[in-house]
Amino acid sequence: MKKIAKILALVTVSSLLFVSCSKKAEDTTKDAPKMEQVKLKVGMVTDAGTIDDKSFNQGTWEGILRAGDELGVTVKYLKPVGTTEADYLKEIGNLYDAGYKFIVTPGFKFETTIFKAQDKYKDAKFILLDGIPHPGDYSVKVGENTVSINFAEHESGFVAAIAASLQLKEGSVGFIGGMEIPAVQRFNWGFQQGIMYANENLGTSIELDAENIIYQGTFSDVAAGQQLAAQMYDKGVDAVFCAAGGVGVGAINEAKNRAKSGEKVWIIGVDVDQYSEGIYEGDKSIVLTSAMKRIDNASFDMVAAELKGNFPGGQVLTFDAANTGVGIPAKNPNLSADVQAKVASIYADLQSGKITVAAEQGDLVK
Repeated sequence: MKKIAKILALVTVSSLLFVSCSKKAEDTTKDAPKMEQVKLKVGMVTDAGTIDDKSFNQGTWEGILRAGDELGVTVKYLKPVGTTEADYLKEIGNLYDAGYKFIVTPGFKFETTIFKAQDKYKDAKFILLDGIPHPGDYSVKVGENTVSINFAEHESGFVAAIAASLQLKEGSVGFIGGMEIPAVQRFNWGFQQGIMYANENLGTSIELDAENIIYQGTFSDVAAGQQLAAQMYDKGVDAVFCAAGGVGVGAINEAKNRAKSGEKVWIIGVDVDQYSEGIYEGDKSIVLTSAMKRIDNASFDMVAAELKGNFPGGQVLTFDAANTGVGIPAKNPNLSADVQAKVASIYADLQSGKITVAAEQGDLVK
């Protein structure tokens, strides 16, 4: 299946696969208001986890912090006591009452919350990442004061799988997901397609057995992530792709412990560049590469759009390979130069549509 996402010109791209960070940041902000003119207050309500979860919350918050630094907006986040709709609505109300009327929420758990909030706070504006507002029955309603942003996780997982396959050449890999939700499933499905593509077209011999594809059920159980990774490594798995938030942090910890003992095991990170989180000695890291979504760009770009008077209310936007919204990091110290060059070529084919990645499971490992 081929999806060519149509995204507004306001969406900029930055430090993804082989793209210059500094130039893009400069392009994004050149027309922004000067700091003393800005009065916008930007708030964020976190999902399960914290703003330093090395994953989705952190990526969202980093984009907001960048908006604070580069665009001069006032920023703040609130962490709910729980993860229910009532918990989220309470913190949205607290932000609103404090004057934060531009609110960013990360994750599908906010879908019913934003459905209600967009009508309750009509003079506020909302960014919903990885979800679409609905009342619980998926009768979608994206209000004029709301923007919904999705990502082509299947394309990101595909590119990461190509990179890992080319670097390993042979061996076994596994997948640990958090909750079995569409965004996490797409990472898995794209990853499987990347492994198969590399085996069929690039001379690799990588195994991905069904028993090594696991959804843990949460995004917060660090201990469970460490245990699952240990089980996979004990069975001979060489690299584990973790799309699991805090569960993935547990897997990273396990890989680091083993690397310190001399084992050669790897992690494939998710959402953000997790290389630094995998460092276990000097500058050595067990993170082979990361399947990235430019969550930070999404939150930053929407703030920039608001300041320019171009807020795309009522729209559902998609960040994908075509607009460089997903991919792997620009720098991958654990990938050889030859591998990175080959991945760049495959990525270009993905961007042009020469290669397509299915967003559904299809004929994949069950």
